[in-house]
Amino acid sequence: MAFDPQAGGTPTLEQVAALAGVSRATVSRVVNGSPKVLPDTVAAVERAIGQLGYVPNRAARALVTRRTDSVALVMPEPDSRVFSDPFFAGILRGVSRTLAPTSSQLVLLIEPSEGDDQRLLRYLRGGHVDGAIIVSHHGRDNVLQELAQLPLPIVFSARPLGVEVPVASVDVDNVAGARTAVEYLLSKGRKKIGIIAGPLDMTAGLDRLTGYQQVAAEAGFAEAVVIGDFTAEGGEQATVQLLDEHPELDGIFVANDLMATATLRVLSQRGRRVPDDVSVVGFDDSVVATTTTPQLTTVRQPVEKLGSRLAELLLAKIGGADLTSPEIYGTELVVRGSA
Repeated sequence: MAFDPQAGGTPTLEQVAALAGVSRATVSRVVNGSPKVLPDTVAAVERAIGQLGYVPNRAARALVTRRTDSVALVMPEPDSRVFSDPFFAGILRGVSRTLAPTSSQLVLLIEPSEGDDQRLLRYLRGGHVDGAIIVSHHGRDNVLQELAQLPLPIVFSARPLGVEVPVASVDVDNVAGARTAVEYLLSKGRKKIGIIAGPLDMTAGLDRLTGYQQVAAEAGFAEAVVIGDFTAEGGEQATVQLLDEHPELDGIFVANDLMATATLRVLSQRGRRVPDDVSVVGFDDSVVATTTTPQLTTVRQPVEKLGSRLAELLLAKIGGADLTSPEIYGTELVVRGSA
C-alpha cells in the first residue's frame, strides 16, 4: 500500500521502495551511500524519498554502517577564549565549509578546565563520533598521548607535544613566521627587540619563541622574553611586565594578534608612540589586526585553509586512509602601520 502524506504517520523504508519500484535492500544501500547502485536507481530512490518526506533512522543506520555521521571539533580551551579569539572562528569556518557537502554533522567540544580531560577521552572512546579534530591542544599530563592512541581517526591542528607515535597534523611554519617578524623589525632599524611569547606547552608558543631566539642569536641582540597566554588580558599583563623589565625596547614581536592589541594599548598609555618609538608585529592577521590604531603589522597564517584541510584529512582517515604525517603551510608578513 502506497504512503498517503495526507493520512499522517511516518513514511517507511518499504513505502520508499514501493514508490521507487525497487527492493527494500536497494533503498537501504542508497540511504547508506553504497557505491554499488546504478545512478538511475539512486535517482529514483532519491525522488521517492523527497516525495514521501522519508527521514532515515540514523540509529538503525549506525548499527549497519558502524558510522555516526558525526565528527568532533575539540577545542580544549575555556569557552571565553574560544568565542573571543578570531583564530577559532576561522578554524570553525574552514571545517564547516568542508563538511557542508557531506553527511557528517559537527559536534563542538569545549573543555573549560584541565580536570575534564578524562571526560573528553570517555566521550571519544564511547563511539559517539566517527573521528575528531583536536585544535589548540596543550602538552599537559598524558592526554595528548592518550588521544593519539585512541582507536579513532584523529587529526591535530599542530604537532602534539610529547606524543611519540606518528599522527596526522596540519599547521604553519611557526618558526619561519616568527623569524620573518623579527627580521622585519631589524630591517626597520630596531636594535632592542623583545617578545611576548605564547604558552610554552603549545606548539605555536614554543615554535614562535624559537624563531625569535634564532634571530636574536644570529643578530647578536639580547633576548627580552615574557610569556603570555594568547588572550588580550594576558597580553596586557605581559606587556606591562616586559616594559617594566626592559624599558629600552624599540621593537616587540607579539606571538598573536589578540595579545598585540593589548600591547598597542599599553604602549599608548605609557606615552610610547607606535611605530616611532616602538614597532610592534603580531601573528595571525586576524580581523582585529585592522581595528587597532595604528593598524597592526602581522604575520598571516591561512586559518580557514587550515580548518578546511583538517576536515579533509579527517574524512580521508574515516574512509580508511593511513595518514600519519604533518602538513606544513607557509606564512606571509602583512605590513601595516605598527611597524
